[in-house]
Amino acid sequence: MDWRPPTNDPFADPLDAMLAEIAINIQLPPGLHAKAVGRYEAVRTYIERPGSPLHGRVACFYPQGSMRIDATISTRGTDDEYDIDIVAEITGPDDGPEALLDDLEAALAGYPVSKIVRQTRCVTLYYADGMHLDVTPARRTGLKEKEGVIAHAKKEAGAPPGRYVPMNAYAFGDWYTARTPTEERFAKALNERLYAQAGIAFADADVHEVPDQTPLIIKSVTTVALQLLKRHRNIAYADETGRVPPSILLSCHAGHAAQPGMGLADMVIRQARWTARAIDEAARQGRLLSVPNPEFSAELFTDRWPENQTQQQGYARHLHTLANGLEAAQRGNVQLEDLQAWLRVQFGERVVTRSVKAFNDRLGRQVKAGQHGYTPKGGLFTPAAPAIIGSLSSLAPVAARAHTNMGERRFS
Repeated sequence: MDWRPPTNDPFADPLDAMLAEIAINIQLPPGLHAKAVGRYEAVRTYIERPGSPLHGRVACFYPQGSMRIDATISTRGTDDEYDIDIVAEITGPDDGPEALLDDLEAALAGYPVSKIVRQTRCVTLYYADGMHLDVTPARRTGLKEKEGVIAHAKKEAGAPPGRYVPMNAYAFGDWYTARTPTEERFAKALNERLYAQAGIAFADADVHEVPDQTPLIIKSVTTVALQLLKRHRNIAYADETGRVPPSILLSCHAGHAAQPGMGLADMVIRQARWTARAIDEAARQGRLLSVPNPEFSAELFTDRWPENQTQQQGYARHLHTLANGLEAAQRGNVQLEDLQAWLRVQFGERVVTRSVKAFNDRLGRQVKAGQHGYTPKGGLFTPAAPAIIGSLSSLAPVAARAHTNMGERRFS
């Protein structure tokens, strides 16, 4: 039987469908998403309690980074850890960056979590269920809303003096959100899959009518492509030491590259090329990549990475390899087993294995119901004919990995 994908299906393209399954498996689950919101409200209440050094001094408390733009993903491929980033804007006496971190650390002392760790720019709360909540203290310095500085200070013998670093995460979040509006057809299709995986019924209504109890966690192709690039980075650097390309750099480039309506694979390729080519151009000029906050030029998203040409050019090669491989898969002549092996290297063994199974199960159900399916001409495999077509010889060769465990490293 020659099934044809519905024309209104955002995952009618087989590669898009496979990447969508991977994206589902790296998401912050709906239950944890709601829990994260509750937790940062509880943390604010605790910080401001009577007797706290920050009592009456927290002007505002807001999410930044991935949580702000709905791009949070699991930190590692095997234990489902998630990082949530929060900014606490502090008022009152300014005794310097180290004192600001000291006050926050003291204000959080005794909070009921598994562990509390003082970092260079934040204090991290570790929860028993694998969630990390990073609280970054900030001070307002500019006229624009929430424009200011964050503390940077290492608390160790012989460490250099603390300093303030320019920051306006709030304005960046607004900029990114404006450039990546909700794409209703894509958002509804992918959120239905996310909720189904979590065992939660998703509203059958149109996207704009979805009730509050089933919020849209995934909203745009741009952001899902960004999540896949972050996952790719995590896997690429799983066995490395030292700093890795920061998520905020990828988020900024994703915002610049945003083009609503593109297919998922096309958007992953576009974002990968955007960053890789920016690095290539910087290297040609003999300089390091420099990416400012588009809403606050004093803030550099590349202030701690890259540290040298080797670092940045190595990442550019990873990105070009990803884009080249996806383009090869789009051209066809790809065997299922070859594609799966390549995807495992790019996105991790556990996540891809789970995603392939979910994809095949979904496709099998749809074919049985006469709802969906891909012919060999359509470029995708079905349970009865497990091949995408041909061979994967055009993919860049990849070395076998003994494992894709994320180990103990965290990625921001």
